[in-house]
Amino acid sequence: MIITVYGPGCAKCKKLEEIARKAIEQAGVKAELTKVEEIGEMAKAGVFLTPALVINDRVVISGKVPTVAEVVGHINAGAA
Repeated sequence: MIITVYGPGCAKCKKLEEIARKAIEQAGVKAELTKVEEIGEMAKAGVFLTPALVINDRVVISGKVPTVAEVVGHINAGAA
Protein backbone atom coordinates (compact mmCIF):
# COMPACT_ATOMS: atom_id res chain seq x y z
CA MET A 1 0.00 0.00 0.00
CA ILE A 2 1.31 3.43 -0.91
CA ILE A 3 0.07 6.38 1.12
CA THR A 4 1.00 9.92 0.14
CA VAL A 5 0.47 13.16 2.03
CA TYR A 6 0.27 16.20 -0.26
CA GLY A 7 0.83 19.70 1.07
CA PRO A 8 3.24 22.62 0.87
CA GLY A 9 4.62 22.09 4.37
CA CYS A 10 2.08 24.02 6.41
CA ALA A 11 1.11 23.06 9.96
CA LYS A 12 -2.03 21.22 8.79
CA CYS A 13 0.00 19.22 6.28
CA LYS A 14 2.52 18.22 8.95
CA LYS A 15 -0.36 17.22 11.24
CA LEU A 16 -1.85 15.02 8.50
CA GLU A 17 1.50 13.28 8.06
CA GLU A 18 1.62 12.59 11.82
CA ILE A 19 -1.96 11.30 11.76
CA ALA A 20 -1.19 9.06 8.75
CA ARG A 21 1.78 7.50 10.59
CA LYS A 22 -0.40 6.76 13.63
CA ALA A 23 -3.17 5.36 11.43
CA ILE A 24 -0.78 3.01 9.61
CA GLU A 25 0.44 1.73 12.97
CA GLN A 26 -3.10 1.29 14.31
CA ALA A 27 -4.29 -0.44 11.13
CA GLY A 28 -1.36 -2.84 11.32
CA VAL A 29 -0.68 -2.79 7.58
CA LYS A 30 2.51 -2.57 5.59
CA ALA A 31 2.51 0.80 3.92
CA GLU A 32 4.98 3.16 2.34
CA LEU A 33 4.31 6.74 3.48
CA THR A 34 5.62 9.58 1.32
CA LYS A 35 5.22 13.36 1.43
CA VAL A 36 4.91 15.57 -1.64
CA GLU A 37 5.35 19.34 -1.33
CA GLU A 38 5.80 20.36 -4.99
CA ILE A 39 2.79 22.17 -6.45
CA GLY A 40 3.31 20.65 -9.91
CA GLU A 41 3.27 17.12 -8.50
CA MET A 42 0.10 17.91 -6.55
CA ALA A 43 -1.63 19.05 -9.73
CA LYS A 44 -0.51 15.90 -11.59
CA ALA A 45 -2.06 13.81 -8.81
CA GLY A 46 -5.35 15.72 -9.00
CA VAL A 47 -4.85 17.41 -5.63
CA PHE A 48 -6.12 20.98 -5.58
CA LEU A 49 -6.91 21.42 -1.88
CA THR A 50 -4.37 20.66 0.80
CA PRO A 51 -3.69 18.89 2.98
CA ALA A 52 -4.59 15.80 1.02
CA LEU A 53 -4.20 12.08 1.58
CA VAL A 54 -3.86 9.68 -1.32
CA ILE A 55 -4.00 5.91 -0.91
CA ASN A 56 -2.91 3.78 -3.85
CA ASP A 57 -3.29 6.70 -6.30
CA ARG A 58 -6.80 7.62 -5.09
CA VAL A 59 -7.46 10.93 -3.29
CA VAL A 60 -9.39 9.97 -0.15
CA ILE A 61 -9.13 13.20 1.87
CA SER A 62 -8.64 16.74 0.61
CA GLY A 63 -8.80 20.15 2.25
CA LYS A 64 -9.08 19.04 5.87
CA VAL A 65 -7.23 17.37 8.71
CA PRO A 66 -9.02 14.09 9.49
CA THR A 67 -8.97 12.07 12.69
CA VAL A 68 -6.76 9.03 13.06
CA ALA A 69 -9.91 6.87 13.01
CA GLU A 70 -10.99 8.34 9.65
CA VAL A 71 -7.61 7.56 8.13
CA VAL A 72 -7.64 4.04 9.59
CA GLY A 73 -11.02 3.53 7.90
CA HIS A 74 -9.62 4.62 4.54
CA ILE A 75 -6.56 2.41 5.00
CA ASN A 76 -8.71 -0.60 5.83
CA ALA A 77 -10.94 0.08 2.81
CA GLY A 78 -7.86 0.38 0.59
CA ALA A 79 -6.34 -2.82 1.95
CA ALA A 80 -9.48 -4.85 1.27
